[in-house]
Amino acid sequence: MNRTFLYFSLFMALVFSSCHNKAQDMSGQANVSEFKLKPNLEIIQFHSEHRCQTCLDIEAMTKEAILPYGGMPFKLINVDDSNNKTISYEFRTAGTSLFIYDPVQDKKLDLTDFAFMNASDKEKFIKGLQKEIDNF
Repeated sequence: MNRTFLYFSLFMALVFSSCHNKAQDMSGQANVSEFKLKPNLEIIQFHSEHRCQTCLDIEAMTKEAILPYGGMPFKLINVDDSNNKTISYEFRTAGTSLFIYDPVQDKKLDLTDFAFMNASDKEKFIKGLQKEIDNF
């Protein structure tokens, strides 16, 4: 019993002593560009039942763009599903659309035009979406 406890204690001490925050620079301050927490924000993409390649690309690039935001919710909503009629009406959408949404303040930013205009340029799309999230 004592030997097991000793080994466990040594193991835990080793684990905790080897852990360090990789998101810190030399001054000890957190490097914000590595992790961007945006509480309360969600990304919502609406789509119809039959999805085109552009819609699928927008979904993939949006998911990639929000990775640095530490688990920001991404909701994919089929507007043709009768269970989604209320939210589709609330956002005034009947097809492919992209929104940044703050449910606490009930603020919406429609990025549908941005998404379609930049869907063919992955780098521009990702940087532009991240800028919109940061400014929202």
